[in-house]
This record gives sequence, structure tokens and C-alpha cells, in this order.
Amino acid sequence: MNAVARPVFPFTALVGQQEMQQGLLIAAVDPLIGGVLILGDRGTGKSTAVRALAAVLPPIRAVEGCAYQCAPEARAGLCARCGEGSPTRPRASERPVPVVDLPLGATEDRILGALDLERLMVSGEKAFEPGLLARANRGFLYIDEVNLLEDHLVDLLIDVSASGENRIERESLSVVHPSRFVLVGSGNPEEGELRPQLLDRFGLAVEVRTPQDLGERLDVLRRREAFERDPAGFVASHAKAQASLSKRLVRARKHVLGVTLSDDLLLKATDLCRRLGTDGLRGELSLMRAAKAVAALGGRDAVTLSDLRTVAPMALRHRLRRDPLDETDSSARVLRAMDETLID
Repeated sequence: MNAVARPVFPFTALVGQQEMQQGLLIAAVDPLIGGVLILGDRGTGKSTAVRALAAVLPPIRAVEGCAYQCAPEARAGLCARCGEGSPTRPRASERPVPVVDLPLGATEDRILGALDLERLMVSGEKAFEPGLLARANRGFLYIDEVNLLEDHLVDLLIDVSASGENRIERESLSVVHPSRFVLVGSGNPEEGELRPQLLDRFGLAVEVRTPQDLGERLDVLRRREAFERDPAGFVASHAKAQASLSKRLVRARKHVLGVTLSDDLLLKATDLCRRLGTDGLRGELSLMRAAKAVAALGGRDAVTLSDLRTVAPMALRHRLRRDPLDETDSSARVLRAMDETLID
């Protein structure tokens, strides 16, 4: 008998963490953004927001029986089974977008996948047992306290997120399967810094703080208490808002492909990155993609200066070099440079 899933706190019921919500929605509109890093205090709803996001994401169509959620209409990026080119169209069904937790204590075998020992002992057959990276394909991989992740697992995630494939060569197994996911990490910077190699892979970095407004704090407590008292009723009371946001996401995903960015705004964005001294061009690319996603969420055909100003801090704050002569934090440095470049 299957256990009844406990209702998840609604994404639209979150209070006081607009930047975090917007960053996650941007990544949902354009997964090529490169993931979202959520930095801030404990107990500010980081984990709640990530898990709540799944409920507003439109379902995906996947080949039935496929451990990797391969899309039935895809011609590339498929697992070995789905890529065999069967003349018959595979049966497919809708399923929720996977949101997979990667716990800090997870072993490499659990993450990558490993030899199915039970099957080997029963039948003598060598078979692959997919891991967390298989389950996360076409979805979200969430790591709480990502800054405490062991170095060898960081290297592993960098390789997979860059290639979109998970390659396993061990115990006479040779397996390659698709693993394209939006990486979402959360953590408190005071408890340890993230390695630069992984930090650079996140397209956006959002900050969360404990609400200081008394009204907001009361609202958070009241909503949480109402959810704990009657989870199903609380979720039902936000069903209309959740459905509206889900439809908005569907429209934005289609619309973002046609959103334009003028040469004038592109020049301003590039000048902003130059002034801040960001390494490489990932800053500009993330800034452009995020601005287009925000425009798409707003139903606009072209990026505005306001869109650039909205996304610049989250696209650039984690890409700045430390300046020993400037004690200003990275967010303030981005805002200062914006006031010099992102102007009419």
C-alpha cells in the first residue's frame, strides 16, 4: 500500500523572500541559466522554497519504464535503451518534474549509481542500479549546505553538470546516461566557503535574510501555523494562485525564445561586468539569460533596463574577486556599479 504524500507548503505562500523565489522561477523558465545558489541564514525557508517549486512546475512527458525520464520526442541526449531507434513510438506518460535531494552523507555509489548487487547474487547478471544523478535528469538536484560538500563530490558534480552526462567505469560496468539538471544549492557562508570551481557553475546567487519587518515575521508565523494545523486546507486555499503561477511558467518558457535584448542594453550589461572585473564571459551570459527570463515572466517581448537591474545582483555577486582594500560586500559593489552603468 502506497503512503499518502504529505502536502508541500505552497510556493505562492512564501513571505519575504522575493529574490529567492524570483531566482528559482528564472531557473525554471530557462534551465540553461546554470542553477541557483541560495545563501543566507538558517531557518529562512531555503529548503521549503526548493521543494515548493516542484508543485508549480508543469509536468514532463517521459518514456514509461525509463529510469532517466527520457523525453519520447527527443532525438538526442537519450539513454542507451531509448536511443536504440525503435520503429514503434514508445509509450509515454506525464510525471512531476523530479526534485531530488542530495544529502551531504551520500556515498559516491548512491550519487553516480553502481552495480546491482542483489540482481548479481540472484541471477548472476551484471546490471546497473541508477543513482541520484539518474533520478534528477530533466529536473532539479538540490544540495542543502552545499558549501560543506566533500571535494571529490564537488569535482564529480562539476564534470556532470558541464557535460550533461554521467559516465561510470567501474566493476566491469561501462554506463553512460543523460543527467541534465538544474543545480540548486543552499548554505550559510559563515559555515564554510564554496570552492570557486563550483561557485562559478551557478548561474545565479540569491541572498536570503531573516525578515526584520514585524508584519512579515508575524505573517510567516501565522501561515506556517495554519499549514501545520491543516496542511490540505492550507494548500487548497492557495490552489488558484499556484495554478496561475504554473500557467505563467508555461507561457514564459515558450515566450523566452523570442525575447530580444537591444544592442544598447547589451553594451550596458557588458560594461557592468567589465567594471566589476568578472572573470570570463559567464557573467554576461547569465545576466542576459536571466534578464530575458524575467521579461518572459512579465509577458514582454524585449528586455528592459529594469529587467537588467533586477537580475544583475543575483547574476554577478558571486563572481567578484575579493578586494582587500574594499570591505564593501559583493552585493553593495554590484549595486554601486549598476548606478554607474545601468542608467538611462
